[in-house]
Amino acid sequence: MQKDPMVQLTEDSSHITDHDIYFFKEGSHFKLYDKLGSHIITVNGVKGVHFAVWAPNAEKISVIGDFNNWDPVATPLKARDDWSGVWEGFVPGLDKGAVYKYQINSRYHMHKVQKGDPYALMWEVPPKTASVVWDLNYEWNDSEWMSTRQKRNSLKAPVSIYEVHLGSWRRVPEENNRYLNYREMAHQLAEYVKETGFTHVELLPVMEHPFYGSWGYQSVGYFAPTSRFGAPQDFMYLIDHLHQNGIGVILDWVPSHFPTDEYALGYFDGTHLYEHADARKGFHPDWNSYIFNYGRNEVRSFLISSALFWLARYHIDGIRVDAVASMLYLDYSREGGEWIPNEFGGRENIEAISFLRRLNEAIYHEHPDVQTFAEESTAWPMVSKPSYLGGLGFGMKWNMGWMHDTLKYFSKDPIFRKYSHSQLTFSIWYAFFENFVLPLSHDEVVHGKGSILGKMPGDEWQRFANLRLLYGYMFAHPGKKLLFMGSEFGQVKEWAHEESLEWHVLRYGFHDGVKKWVSDLNAFYRSEPALYETDFENDGYEWIDFHNWEESIISFIRKGGSTKNIVLAVCNLTPIYRPGYRVGVPAGGFWKEALNSDASVYGGSGKGNLGGVEAERIQANKRDYSINITLPPLSILLFKHEG
Repeated sequence: MQKDPMVQLTEDSSHITDHDIYFFKEGSHFKLYDKLGSHIITVNGVKGVHFAVWAPNAEKISVIGDFNNWDPVATPLKARDDWSGVWEGFVPGLDKGAVYKYQINSRYHMHKVQKGDPYALMWEVPPKTASVVWDLNYEWNDSEWMSTRQKRNSLKAPVSIYEVHLGSWRRVPEENNRYLNYREMAHQLAEYVKETGFTHVELLPVMEHPFYGSWGYQSVGYFAPTSRFGAPQDFMYLIDHLHQNGIGVILDWVPSHFPTDEYALGYFDGTHLYEHADARKGFHPDWNSYIFNYGRNEVRSFLISSALFWLARYHIDGIRVDAVASMLYLDYSREGGEWIPNEFGGRENIEAISFLRRLNEAIYHEHPDVQTFAEESTAWPMVSKPSYLGGLGFGMKWNMGWMHDTLKYFSKDPIFRKYSHSQLTFSIWYAFFENFVLPLSHDEVVHGKGSILGKMPGDEWQRFANLRLLYGYMFAHPGKKLLFMGSEFGQVKEWAHEESLEWHVLRYGFHDGVKKWVSDLNAFYRSEPALYETDFENDGYEWIDFHNWEESIISFIRKGGSTKNIVLAVCNLTPIYRPGYRVGVPAGGFWKEALNSDASVYGGSGKGNLGGVEAERIQANKRDYSINITLPPLSILLFKHEG
């Protein structure tokens, strides 16, 4: 077959400079997405595609694709030099939409393999596995959001996150149960999130992945949104539309491991290039996947470039880093003899720690108006503290301890809750050690755990009352909020990624009541600085009474920073109706009953305090003033001090 004509590249005409190579090898090139991969450019007046791939142990590489009938000799690449490991070439006449892979012949073991492009901007729709030449041209219309998002993403801002899996949020049953595409999702999701009052959405990984059932946590396309729902510009439209409606977008990102599929990153050039060669460091027993070699400079450049890519090219407002604990500990999910200690004999992964600090430094240097979130499930210190203080540098950390203790407590029959009272109150003793997010995430509604509603004890009325109480307690507790889709209306079944959420249950009063409750919680939360300004400060929280274990009642106040406003929360964690319950308060005057989870509109019994109560100069809870309130069963009351 006739070979495709190749244009000779020189230092002046190459898409890549020696400076790029230097910083790439140094581990400090964080915009590799502009250099490696496939890019439509013009060389000497000729338009075509420049291909570049890092494969230092290759003997030969060629581009194969639909444009050359997948011929492994038609379009060879050339090693740029003797030391960088970068191979490149320019194919004139090629344009957007061309489908391709790299044919890599290793210099070792006579190994030959066809690989997708690690830096591809788009991939074929799975189960197809080739990369696609694409561009990222798009006219953004979110300038108002981008100019103000620093305030919206601030640690002192209200942050209430709606966690979404794009493939199962809503489907079209009339069309063979298909999922929505990015553009359909844009309008329906924006409308729903505005209605329910969340400030941000967090998307389970959208980076291209081979197995839909991994929910995106086995990524191959670190620079490409999955083609299952549309093209890159369609995904941009989704983000753009959410921004235009005042909604931030956080992406789940997975630098902890990657799948073993032959066309992916593993054993890329006949050697363990992206992963450790020794399985004790390079293979993850939990997920049967490879672990990145965080000590390799080129791998660090690759990963940090990926994170910055989504922030720069897709206007993303935050990155949630998955499975941080698995990165920090060399013995994570391993028995003795299955892991290698670090150079000091310890279990800490020094290379991963260094990588995470550098990642966060790079992100906040380039984009100081975004946030990074760590899903870190251990007591590793200073995860959300700056690296210059010895921290990992994340903006916030998921509070897994709060989540486990709270769900365990709420799952108990109320008659036994008094024996576990400290399980509910313990979280405050460490609440300000980190910048915490309180997550009720997808992990709590899968693998036989049932739905959040399904964890609640009692008859139907009590289960829904417990659910409303749980959400109210969550919104009153210090920390930003995260709720997985479906939980906001009391999904009955455990989440299933092949099905739509149970939207039909909103026809029933209890479910509609939960949705109204969450919407009103979001509205009140966003309107009250006391509930968000001092989330991470000791002086923003004060117990009224945490000693009443016998009746399973707690009360506390949240205080604002600049506005000095005060919100009082009183939780009755039993189904016993308690009229005439006295609570000490920090000031006299009128205390407005702003929210009551037992209100009839939410499906409650309708017990309450007729809009509020006047404080009396009667001592209670070691305070000079107190209020005498009606405390409904299984409820939370939120009072605002109006003076």
